[in-house]
Formats: sequence, structure tokens, C-alpha cells
Amino acid sequence: MDFNPLERPDHSPEDHWIPLSDLMTGLMMFFMLIALTYMIKVETVDSRIRKIAVRYDELHVDLYRDLKKEFGPDLPRWGAEIHKDLSVRFREPDILFDTGSDTLKPRFKAILDNFFPRYVRILSKSKYRDSVREIRIEGHTSSFWKGATSRDDAYFRNMALSQARTRTTLEYVLTLPDVHKSEGWLKNRLTANGLSSSHPVLTRKGQEDRSGSQRVEFRVRTDAEARIASIIEAAKE
Repeated sequence: MDFNPLERPDHSPEDHWIPLSDLMTGLMMFFMLIALTYMIKVETVDSRIRKIAVRYDELHVDLYRDLKKEFGPDLPRWGAEIHKDLSVRFREPDILFDTGSDTLKPRFKAILDNFFPRYVRILSKSKYRDSVREIRIEGHTSSFWKGATSRDDAYFRNMALSQARTRTTLEYVLTLPDVHKSEGWLKNRLTANGLSSSHPVLTRKGQEDRSGSQRVEFRVRTDAEARIASIIEAAKE
């Protein structure tokens, strides 16, 4: 019987499939492990986001309740209102500024003398102070400007006016003696934001309420968004 050196009778053809099957099994286990790790990571991230959302909702509700309790009796005589988005809106333009002016009227100064120190006292409570990311002073106007050459011209003129008004409001409240002890905390959070006519108040018919659109709002932003963003960014790494 002739011997062929290329033949290896001690190995069957099936033997070549054993390492390949082991490799496929290993790869399948590897990908399953990756999928499981990803699922655990996503579930952990989702859980952390849910906790922040719940905490934010509780803080939001409590802060709204505290603001309503503190200022509820004063709102009608101030021409103001508090909304559930935590904005305090001063909506009587005749009280705030003269037309086209950024000088605070005496009546508005008197309101701010009363309102702002109490407002800061609530926001700087230990319960809220670390969660308050920004205290926005927002200036809003109507879309009208007497003598404007176009809608864009009116918008830009009103932008300059709304920015000037929020700046003078910020300067006034930040120098009140009753908030001096919170000055450092406030400077890290208090901002002036002129928004022109970009957020008009509308009537029920969907038309612009010119008088209602001319307003100053104090609005609180918490750090919930920033915390959620940081969790998502960490999960990407």
C-alpha cells in the first residue's frame, strides 16, 4: 500500500470545524457581553435621569408654592402674576417705564424694594440655593415702534430698549441694601436678558396684546438640565 505524505489519516475533516465553532461561540458570547454591559449602562443612566427629574419636579412644585404663599397677597396691587414655570411677571407697562425709556419709574422702584429682597430670601434658602442655576431678569416689548421703517427696524429698536431696561433693573436690585449679604451668590446667577418682541403675549384670538407684551419678568432656572447633560456626556465616554 502506497503512502501519500499529504494524507493525514489520523485527522477527520470534521476536526477542522471545531476551532471555527469555538470561535463563533466566543464571538457570540463577546457580543452578548457588550450588549448586556450597554443595557446595564443605559438602565443606570436612565435611572439617574429619572431621579433628577423627580427631584426637579418636587423642587419646582415646592418653590412655586413658596412664591405664591409669599407674594400672593401683593400681586394684584403690583400688577403682577406668578406662573407655574416659576416666572414672576410684572405686566403693567404704565408702572414700569415711560414709553421708549429705560429709567425705572418711582412706583416700580418701590415694588422692587419690597419684592426683590423677599424673592432672594426664598431662592437662597438651603433647600433651593444649590439648585438655582440662573435668575433671569427678562425684558419684553411689543412689536410696535413708532416711526420704525420696517418690522426688522422695530425689532432691533425694541431689542436695544429691552436690553437697556433689564440692565437698569439688574443694577437697581443688585445695589439694594437688603440683598448686600447675598451679593456674591447673586452675581454668579443674576442675568439681564432683553428679548425684544420675540415672546409676545397673545389674546385668545391669537393676536398680539401690545400692552401685555410690555413687561418685565423674573425667572428661575435650576441645574436639572445641566446635571442630566453631564450624565449623558459621561455615559458616552
